[in-house]
Amino acid sequence: MSVPYADLHLQYQTIKDEVDAAIAAVIRDSAFIRGPYVDAFEDAFAAAMEAKHCVSCANGTDALFIAMAALGVKEGDEVITTAHSWISTSAMITHAGGTVVFCDTDASTFTIDPLAIESAITPRTVGIIPVHLYGQSADMDAIMAIARKHQLWVIEDCAQSHMARYKDRQVGTFGNAATYSFYPGKNLGAMGDAGAVVTSDDGLAARMAMLGRHGGLTKHQHKIEGINSRLDGLQAAILSAKLRHLPQWTRARQSAAAIYDAGLNQIKDLEIPYVASNRTHVYHLYTIQHPHRDDLANHLRTNGVQTAINYPVALPFLEAYSRFDHRPEQFPNSHRQQGRILSLPMFAEITADQQNTVIELIHAFA
Repeated sequence: MSVPYADLHLQYQTIKDEVDAAIAAVIRDSAFIRGPYVDAFEDAFAAAMEAKHCVSCANGTDALFIAMAALGVKEGDEVITTAHSWISTSAMITHAGGTVVFCDTDASTFTIDPLAIESAITPRTVGIIPVHLYGQSADMDAIMAIARKHQLWVIEDCAQSHMARYKDRQVGTFGNAATYSFYPGKNLGAMGDAGAVVTSDDGLAARMAMLGRHGGLTKHQHKIEGINSRLDGLQAAILSAKLRHLPQWTRARQSAAAIYDAGLNQIKDLEIPYVASNRTHVYHLYTIQHPHRDDLANHLRTNGVQTAINYPVALPFLEAYSRFDHRPEQFPNSHRQQGRILSLPMFAEITADQQNTVIELIHAFA
């Protein structure tokens, strides 16, 4: 049995009538930029994420830039973030005018290590961007305590953690703002690029909305210099149709993770995802660790199972950051994990038979 890494077409087939009707409505009303479908999605997503405001934008990368620009990041400011993430997190610090400062990750959860944050703070530090990686929250109590102590803002990167919780509180509700990606493969994915920032700060929400709409909320009335980063009506309508299913899809991912856990937790040298106490994992990715990762990935691929590596090079060691001359000993956990991590097939519609195929192949490899 071949097992895809994800199956976006299958997801579409399960809610085809709803998605097709949503698209048809936008075309009928010619509501392609902003308009009622975007407004409706912003209201619904803010409520689902337990925030007061949702400011939609073109993608999750823009969401990070807009949030930092609205918080006033300027040249010379240092922003601390994790060594293990997609490059959008760190690159937008640079594009917003700041200097990125990387921290190592916790050895078990792949999320930023609060002890490393504390030691990285300088007089130039203005903010922290924790990433709730793979679908599990970072240690937000510790991070917020550090932020309060040093009077720093916090932007939560929730691109992979839609509906994840920390101590029964929604991720994205701890910091000043939280950014989301709706890239098609996300737990809540559009049929194209899309993103959003959520916040409960009225003033910050208004400034972010202006930044994404050429600097004004009313056409031709530009209060500041902004950018063009708007969620289009088609993607908003599609996301609204999908949002209703997100709780069910989240439970399905968690059930699938439990099957993997039960089938893989006794294999020598293989580490299944660790879920820290008081955290709810939503399994955007099911990422294992194995000392012979590449051989295991080749074995699975040869037998029809697609996998991925998220991410094969930790951010400090990318060519893009060679100017910092980072060394492996500065980020021991991230450096070690980059050669061990492997993401297995994970999507809400994955079947037990497909998962058992993966599990049996991994046992055969072991």
